[in-house]
Amino acid sequence: MEFVANGKVILFLLFVSTSVLIVAVASPPRFHYINPHNFTTPASSSASASASASAVHRSRNSNNTSLSLVHRDAITGATYPSRRHQVVGLVARDNARVEHLEKRLVAATSPYLPEDLGSEVVPGLDDGSGEYFVRVGVGSPPTEQYVVVDSGSDVIWVQCRPCEQCYAQTDPLFDPAASSSFSGVSCGSAICRTLSGTGCGGGGDAAKCDYSVTYGDGSYTKGELALETLTLGGTAVQGVAIGCGHRNSGLFVGAAGLLGLGWGAMSLVGQLGGAAGGVFSYCLASRGAGAGSLVLGRTEAVPVGAVWVPLVRNNQASSFYYVGLTGIGVGGERLPLQDGLFQLTEDGAGGVVMDTGTAVTRLPGEAYAALRDAFDGAMGALPRSPAVSLLDTCYDLSGYASVRVPTVSFYFDQGAVLTLPARNLLVEVGGAVFCLAFAPSSTGISILGNIQQEGIQITVDSANGYVGFGPNTC
Repeated sequence: MEFVANGKVILFLLFVSTSVLIVAVASPPRFHYINPHNFTTPASSSASASASASAVHRSRNSNNTSLSLVHRDAITGATYPSRRHQVVGLVARDNARVEHLEKRLVAATSPYLPEDLGSEVVPGLDDGSGEYFVRVGVGSPPTEQYVVVDSGSDVIWVQCRPCEQCYAQTDPLFDPAASSSFSGVSCGSAICRTLSGTGCGGGGDAAKCDYSVTYGDGSYTKGELALETLTLGGTAVQGVAIGCGHRNSGLFVGAAGLLGLGWGAMSLVGQLGGAAGGVFSYCLASRGAGAGSLVLGRTEAVPVGAVWVPLVRNNQASSFYYVGLTGIGVGGERLPLQDGLFQLTEDGAGGVVMDTGTAVTRLPGEAYAALRDAFDGAMGALPRSPAVSLLDTCYDLSGYASVRVPTVSFYFDQGAVLTLPARNLLVEVGGAVFCLAFAPSSTGISILGNIQQEGIQITVDSANGYVGFGPNTC
């Protein structure tokens, strides 16, 4: 759909250093207009367009590595009988992903049972984490592999030969015997002690370091921990700790493994350290709109107009990126929610997690009900349509050439405001039926999903503790 903002253009002025953040926000537009028969990205204003062009130029001269970020359907070649079938499949994966995250985060606030110990790797199809893939080279010479990108995991792993048990993947299996840079990690190394879920057989410290990762649904990956060269966008990075899985089970949507981008030391960003400056940025392209991008390393590509939000560290679940959400607004009006509804508690409960594997944003029941009611009220007398799975606020817009849709705003710590256009609020389920892409959470945990992140250049600067949301430039 094409959008036309009804109201003032949002303007953000910022100065960012390691200790200073100043964000000035003009009045956001209260509504956007959409054409139900042409649901596309809005045309940029002249200010946004020039910022984007400048950012692209600077990015080419920055010391970083860029990868193409593609949606799972583009890799698997999946086809669906209808758009509704596609959305129902997405929601099914999404529900499993959220259930997994909620169990994992709730468990972080209570003592682990012995069988729960281990570093968590997220299975692709079963919990929806396989929504976005990148292509990397593993070994020397590099074997090209599609791997799932997951901002909520700290582990990097691929299936390896000899394979005692492997699931089907798109690319040939990686063969460590054919790589001149493959080096097994010993039990006595600091790396083996850093990763949970490792073990050693006989042989003492010189024995190889085995890892075993299991999940609540019975999926797992088991094998040898090793140091290997990864080729990322043409740049070879040596000595990256990865899991070389010889026994793997689960539905990973054809991916060879997983690329963890979490906040922990064993994630790719954590291992790159000074080379990446603790920074990565990504743009999730809208489904069917081609590839997005993943940039590793510090870059000047964040456009003027970005909203910078403080990251919040959950010491009970240190892999995840939390943001300090203080409130939500609809149509420019802040909802009357209780104070502290989105707060991360000292024991690690609650809070708002950013997750690339979850599609539909989850909110506590009270917040979702208030958002739904305010949004529906602002939509006026538009005809409702039956719910599609958990998407319970749907509209039949088949008889309309243009529809006015209220904006939704997120209010963060330090006064930052992120206002979303209609394309980040509504998901088309077919036949000009659109549903609000939010849902209630069964726990106090909130999850900022990838539908709300699509088309926005997002930069995670874990070194300085901020995440930046750029204008709609990608």
